[in-house]
Amino acid sequence: MGNLTREPELRWTPNGKAVCEIGMAINREWRNDKDEKMSDVIFVDVTLWGKAGEAVAEYLKKGDPIFVNGRLQMDSWTDKATGQKRTKLKVVAEGFQFIGGKRQEDGEERERYDQKAERNERPPANRPARPPVDPDLDPESEDDIPFN
Repeated sequence: MGNLTREPELRWTPNGKAVCEIGMAINREWRNDKDEKMSDVIFVDVTLWGKAGEAVAEYLKKGDPIFVNGRLQMDSWTDKATGQKRTKLKVVAEGFQFIGGKRQEDGEERERYDQKAERNERPPANRPARPPVDPDLDPESEDDIPFN
């Protein structure tokens, strides 16, 4: 869980899939052996694919809080200027949650969003999308009784 360090960068792959890159600052506080309050900040790059990336780009801005869960991925490349091998560890999001309430300027309530439960349907343009939820947890799902 952390705050966005920059505006979300939404791009599209050649086959039309959305990909959003964000930077997060994650604060950590603890007390040392002398009971002094200590703090640290870690900066993490995160990639969100598909509708999750679209939602983050639409509803979040620099400074907003977000909770992300995902997997670690190591990117490697050769620096063109120096010829040295470079690596960077980042997070590929598998789900996320908006943190906080409504923002006054957009008036949209932020909800839990789980990328694993994406649906391929688009809402009408005149109303905002309801982020998909896990069918097993969705109270509106018709299959809420697991057995008879």
